[in-house]
Amino acid sequence: MHEITQNDEQTRVILVGIDTGRYDAQISIDELAELADTAGCTVVRTVVQSRPAPEASTCIGSGKLAEIKELIEPLEIEMLIFDTELTGMQMRNIADITDCKVIDRTMLILDIFAGRARSAEGKVQVALAQYRYRLTRLTGSGTALSRLGGGIGTRGPGETKLETDRRHIRARIASLERELRELEKHRKYLGSRRKKDGILTAAIVGYTNAGKSTLFNLLTDAGVLSEDRLFATLDVTARALELPDGRSVLLLDTVGLIRRLPHHLVEAFRSTLEETAQADLILHVLDASEHDIRERMQITQDLLNELGCMEIPQLHVLNKADLVPELTQTNDTDTVWISAKNGTGTDALLQAIAAKLPQTAKRMRLCIPYSDGSFLQMLRQEGQLFSETFTEHGTLVEIMVDVRRQKQAAQYEVRADEDSIRTD
Repeated sequence: MHEITQNDEQTRVILVGIDTGRYDAQISIDELAELADTAGCTVVRTVVQSRPAPEASTCIGSGKLAEIKELIEPLEIEMLIFDTELTGMQMRNIADITDCKVIDRTMLILDIFAGRARSAEGKVQVALAQYRYRLTRLTGSGTALSRLGGGIGTRGPGETKLETDRRHIRARIASLERELRELEKHRKYLGSRRKKDGILTAAIVGYTNAGKSTLFNLLTDAGVLSEDRLFATLDVTARALELPDGRSVLLLDTVGLIRRLPHHLVEAFRSTLEETAQADLILHVLDASEHDIRERMQITQDLLNELGCMEIPQLHVLNKADLVPELTQTNDTDTVWISAKNGTGTDALLQAIAAKLPQTAKRMRLCIPYSDGSFLQMLRQEGQLFSETFTEHGTLVEIMVDVRRQKQAAQYEVRADEDSIRTD
């Protein structure tokens, strides 16, 4: 896949969109500009053409393409980025007419993902998406892909080379799929161990740049990269979080979503995204200051539904409340307003997380007779011990008690102010 940044210099680009009425073209092109900035581009000009359907051979009309060609030399344009998925033929034709490098929205996103993947699984997933994308556009790509520089299938010579490239890419895809399956087995094993050990998990999901990683860092001190750019983080990160009721939950920071997320990426990252479907709670983080917040919420919700997360409890976390203080009043128990940047609303969020998670353990104050020391030892092994004092009546403890032990523990429960308990 073509690397957009070259020698740390900003690549000068023109963004090209097409408005067919199927979605808000202006919002989409604005998001493409953010993606381009994330990839290290300087957006010099934006061109959007309204037409009932894309032109089969060049996506946009010949007249508009001629206008763009006239801008390339005087504006020192190095690349055209189309806000739609181009076919191999369209990419070749546009590049031939304009004599300029051409990529589409999917290639741009793949390039960003390739630069952000850090884990072994993330790198395999991105490579798999890239090869699958290349394979569908290998036929007829000709010199268009050769201008993108480097990589399998970008030289575009004769039919014999084309067939060789096709076989090579298919073999590479098969190899990556095998590697990914092995990595998935390991992750699923860890997930099953968490379930077996009774570890609660909460997955942070939402639109990219909503502040998920900033929130993750605020709650766990994880030190995950957090910046005002799309896809600042890509790999799933997990950290333990202690709740006000004494329980611990494993917090998962997941990849952000965008409009029209490329199919190849959804498929390649499906196994990672499906970790969300195994969570006990979903924290759906939203940027409260965005004017299209409802649309962004629906995009995330649609993917969650596709992954089979309908039955998992959700907590809507409206971030950046400091930017819209007039909207932060709500009685909705499924919604919490916060500002991950300045830390406000954290206590309310932690209380809400504790309330939404399954009640698998309870903080109890017990006085266990010395004759039942084996039960106390079992509780120590299974739950967090907050305090322990030896009294004449037995061992006075404050401890998290698993739901399976609560009935037995109830016979030893004491009130904090009970006079009958005297410490030594």
